[in-house]
Order: sequence, then structure tokens, then C-alpha cells
Amino acid sequence: MALQEELEKQGVWLFRYRSYLPLVVLLIGTILYLRTEIYPDTFFLEETPYEIFYEMGCLLVSLLGLFIRIYTVGHTPKNTSGRNVKNQLADYLNTTGSYSVVRHPLYVGNFLMWLGPALITGNLWFIVAFCFFYWIYYERIMFAEEQFLRKKFGETYLNWAKNVPAFIPKFRSFVKPNLPFSWKKVLKKEKNGVFALFLIYCTFDILGEVIENEHEYNYFIIFACIATGVAYFILKYLKKHTSFLNEENR
Repeated sequence: MALQEELEKQGVWLFRYRSYLPLVVLLIGTILYLRTEIYPDTFFLEETPYEIFYEMGCLLVSLLGLFIRIYTVGHTPKNTSGRNVKNQLADYLNTTGSYSVVRHPLYVGNFLMWLGPALITGNLWFIVAFCFFYWIYYERIMFAEEQFLRKKFGETYLNWAKNVPAFIPKFRSFVKPNLPFSWKKVLKKEKNGVFALFLIYCTFDILGEVIENEHEYNYFIIFACIATGVAYFILKYLKKHTSFLNEENR
């Protein structure tokens, strides 16, 4: 099999399981985070007054990634951007909004969302390894996705891709989105990611305090985790049993 076909095949497989394979990285990160809590001398900010600011900075990195995803999904039509489970979907070629500055804004958002938990481990080598893993992992997914779009949209896709970078945004080329922002689509598509994000940080915070035999919990994170968890189950019910979150062509 030629390299081009092999990369596309790998990308299709990784796309299908992209929600599960990173959990291995999360597990390793959790172990390293607990190691840092047990051996605070391995991270220079551990047990200092600046530790809480560093942790909140990590959260802000993840929230930036979440914001990018929310903005992108909120301005796109049906069957384009979102959490497609198995197959690539593209009834339209998105070229405005986030897609006017970068070809894969959702993966930029994903990177920042996962970078936050990687940073919070305080392990430099793990952070570097995470960035390398993400590069290799999503490079193949992006390759497969672009092959799909190229076959479907032909010259239209090539002309757009020629002027829009794959991963590093070029903000001066921003074009206003064609569609208005849809909170209903965001609530329907991104509820999983919002809850998962705060659940990860909440778990890290509680495990860290348990390991240190302390009770200085970050109640903001705990409250946010509970609130987004309740919202997740409410939205899941509304999506399954009502049409409240439905919008035409969104």
C-alpha cells in the first residue's frame, strides 16, 4: 500500500476512535500528576503560593480551547463540524468564521483543551511527549479528512486550502460567518466536552488533596463540575426525548 493510502487508512481509523484513544494519555497524565503531588520537589511550583495560579492558568488554556470549539460549532450548518461518531460528514464546505483563519479549528480547540491537563502534571517531558503525540495522532486524522474533502469538493476545496493554514491560525484572513450563532447546536453538540473538561480538573483536584491528606479543595472547580454534570444529563434528556434543541439545518 502506498504511503498516501496508508496515512489515509490510519487517519480514518484514528478518526473513528479519536474520543477513546486519548484516554490512555489522560491515564498516564493522572499518574504523573499524582507523582508530583507525592514528590513535590519534582515541580518547582508545587506547595508554593503560586501553585493555585498555575492551576487556574492551565484551566484557562483548556477553556480557550473550549471557546474555539463552541464558536466554531455554533456558526456551522448541519452535518459539518461537531462530534461525528464514525464517519466523515460534509454536506457543505465551511470557509467562513473559524474556517477562514485555519482549516482545522476544532482540532486546534481539542489541542488546547487537552494541553491544560497535560500542563497541570508539572512534568516537562510528559508535556513535550503529549505535544508530539498530538501532532502524530491528529496529523493523520487531518490528512484523512482533507482527502475526503478534496474528493468531494474538488477545486473549491483546493482553492480554499491554498490560502488557509492547516493548524496555525492566520487571523488577518478572517471572514464573518455566514450563519448566526446557534446556542442550541452548541448545547446539543458540546455538552460532552464541557462536562468532561471540568470532571477532569475536579478529579485532579480531589485526588491531589487526598494524596496530600489535606482539604483545601478548589470549590470553584467542584461546583463547575457538578453544574456542568447536571446540565449534561438535562441536555441529554432534552435531546433524546424532545425537539427543544432542534433547529432547521443546524
